[in-house]
Amino acid sequence: MLLHHNFELAARRLPDKLALVSGTQRLSYRELQQQVHTLAQTLRSDGVVASDRVLVLLENSVEFAVALHAVLALGATFVPVSPMAKPDKLRFIAADAQARALLTHAQLATTWTPLIEQAAGAIVCRVAGDLAKLAPRPQVRAWPSAETSAETIDATCTEEDLAALIYTSGTTGVPKGVMLSHRNLVSARASVQAYMGMREDDVIGLALPAAFSYGLSNLLLGLGLGATVVLDRWAAFPVKLLETLQRERVTVFPGVPTLFGAVLELQNLARFDLSAIRLITNAAAALPEQHLHRLRAAFPKASVFSMYGLTECVRASYLPPEQLDEHPGSVGRGMPHQEHWLVDDEGLRLPDGSTGELVLRGPHVMRGYWNRPAETAERLRPGPLAGEHVLHTGDLFRSDAQGWLYFVARRDDIIKSRGEKVAPREVENVIHELDAVTACAVVGVADPALGEAVKAYVTLRPGSAVVPRDIVKHCLARLESYMVPKWVEIVDELPRTESGKIRHASLR
Repeated sequence: MLLHHNFELAARRLPDKLALVSGTQRLSYRELQQQVHTLAQTLRSDGVVASDRVLVLLENSVEFAVALHAVLALGATFVPVSPMAKPDKLRFIAADAQARALLTHAQLATTWTPLIEQAAGAIVCRVAGDLAKLAPRPQVRAWPSAETSAETIDATCTEEDLAALIYTSGTTGVPKGVMLSHRNLVSARASVQAYMGMREDDVIGLALPAAFSYGLSNLLLGLGLGATVVLDRWAAFPVKLLETLQRERVTVFPGVPTLFGAVLELQNLARFDLSAIRLITNAAAALPEQHLHRLRAAFPKASVFSMYGLTECVRASYLPPEQLDEHPGSVGRGMPHQEHWLVDDEGLRLPDGSTGELVLRGPHVMRGYWNRPAETAERLRPGPLAGEHVLHTGDLFRSDAQGWLYFVARRDDIIKSRGEKVAPREVENVIHELDAVTACAVVGVADPALGEAVKAYVTLRPGSAVVPRDIVKHCLARLESYMVPKWVEIVDELPRTESGKIRHASLR
């Protein structure tokens, strides 16, 4: 089974069912499949063959879904790039991946034109939208119109071949391409489906960027099931987003803390009929416990899944909704079809009730980092079986006596103050208890006396009267003295990655 096969099966089984909604566009599975086959044929005529890397620089759109499945149909490798990426980043990824083609939108020309000029014909570019205002270039060609007679192309690859090359956001350095095979992504999709129980009759409201792992997995899962996916671009405009969720009777709402935070801040949330929503999922970054309580109160009929994942394996753990009250703050005990454990600094396996780095074993674990043997060796280390490798995540967790996992920090984010280790997440959770706080980030900064001092950056609700000393006083009442921020800085916003995670490294 290859990654795109489930979509092809759904299109044959449900040709007239609504597959995709994007703005005013509404496509059935038959119509979407026709566009996929047409683009696949076009790319083949452009010289794209199996194992070639194809850059996809597209907004959440019909074209994104078409591009994804067309590239896979050819047996080529899908390389998603955020539409917010800068020209230099696109050029870097294109060179690093040795890309053969680029699929993009005309309105993103300021991002991709420098690449096309530099590539000197080495990259063929298919552009959706109006090309009339763009300078003509032989390698820049129009997006093809769907042909009802377009034949199916069978990929000449196996499940071990690369399906996607997903570049990390580069929070701590140069972006690295995560190599995910068809087997990796098919197994991850099967595991997520097993615990979430998503159905053919679901309508998935996808406001998350499809170019990132979390959004991409929801798109693949929905179209592979025969569900309806609503690709929305209104993540920055919560009122518009909720109008879409209401109008389309969305049943599954994936999000991240920044998205949920914006929705929960709306004063008129109750005026929207969101009663169709039955599943809410959070991943990419941990949801503060206070936000989780507010989210459940705002959507009382929905089951809320708190999850943990990373690009290197897509997903790793989830907390069953019925366990939210009994294990607040936990991300569960792993997911189906994987083994996991914690290790100490020497790599020795720890028992339940310990704190250490999370290690994962399973068919969803990446093949490695593209052309990065040293970084690959650091993350993929020998496993229990000869020739096998397991993923060392670089994330610290603690587990309780029953094996429930609680995220502590990225290993690189741990603060060492007064000889003690401080987990930023623990301090952030306490600060989030204040109603006036909308977001916060805790980092360590150099201090001659303490080694590192704890500093908190905090954003507040408009009109709030809270000042830094109020936050320090609140922390003093709830935390050990060495964990209390020495400095608190009130800011208008926090630096974030393109996927919505706070850039702690930038703050340090």
